[in-house]
Amino acid sequence: MNESVVSQEQLTKVSAIIEKTLAELNDIILGKEELHKMMMVAILSKGHVLLEGLPGVGKTALVKALGDLLKLQFNRVQFTPDLMPSDILGTNILQEKNDGSRIMEFRQGPVFTNILLADEINRASPKTQSAMLEAMQESAVTLLGETRNLPHPFFVLASQNPIEMEGTYPIPEAQLDRFMFKLYVDSVDSNVLNQIITSRRRGEPPQAKSHLTSDELLEVYSVMGNIYLPNAVANYIARLVEASHVGSCSAISEVNEYVAYGASPRAAIAIAESARAVALLDGRPTVGFDDVKFVTKGALNHRLILNYKAKMDNISVFDIIDILLNKISETNVDLPKNVTIEA
Repeated sequence: MNESVVSQEQLTKVSAIIEKTLAELNDIILGKEELHKMMMVAILSKGHVLLEGLPGVGKTALVKALGDLLKLQFNRVQFTPDLMPSDILGTNILQEKNDGSRIMEFRQGPVFTNILLADEINRASPKTQSAMLEAMQESAVTLLGETRNLPHPFFVLASQNPIEMEGTYPIPEAQLDRFMFKLYVDSVDSNVLNQIITSRRRGEPPQAKSHLTSDELLEVYSVMGNIYLPNAVANYIARLVEASHVGSCSAISEVNEYVAYGASPRAAIAIAESARAVALLDGRPTVGFDDVKFVTKGALNHRLILNYKAKMDNISVFDIIDILLNKISETNVDLPKNVTIEA
């Protein structure tokens, strides 16, 4: 693991670029500053995000605003029960040439983009949902034995509605694990609502005043790649994820009692990468323990599977994550608690 080679000048410049973009996003979508920061962290980490919230809380508007601010190609797919994999990935079409011969020509689907909004992803069948697995993991699509790379960068920003679940298909755990974060989009308070209805006719957000250029985005990613993750912080992440498993070395009674399946190694990778992004946002060259704690709930809440006893005892996944953060020591050293120094 190499130490950071990021200069303070680079850090200051890049963090200012990101802060400007984040401030612009806060002006377009009101009242969701922490959510916007988590979304920006995911973008910096090149991770996919699952947004869950009631209809009308701004999930689609948020994704469209991000695509506009970053000047990236944006496609939206409305997932429905009759959607087929070819509707997302593309298909081969038989074409006739001028000389009368015929060839198979590939027509790209909407997945060939930088930002794909998968709207109400849980309304599509498991067959269609599985078409996203390779794209999300490897940024590539394989059809008829030929693999085609997707544009870089590539993000899936998916949404699902927590109500009206009749006729929907729960997202398989294998696909959930490919999302870096699962974030909840709540409604805003009365002050923000008052601001919306008095300053925005029909609730339409304003146009972005500035954009992140492609050169600036490349520079951000270059600096992001050199943010240093200390061994002590990496060890803390590893022990957090290990402790989420029943019967682990870092056994916690609540985990053994309420958790059926713990987080995967992909969770540790997600926490490490997103913690680097938080450090970059704050203009620091090195990841700290607080950066890890900031992203852990978003990275673990969709990866821990609780048992029936947790439901009966009204224990949520966030309760378990809080217990992990409270009980797993940052340093893995048991410090003495009431030390008396004699003269």
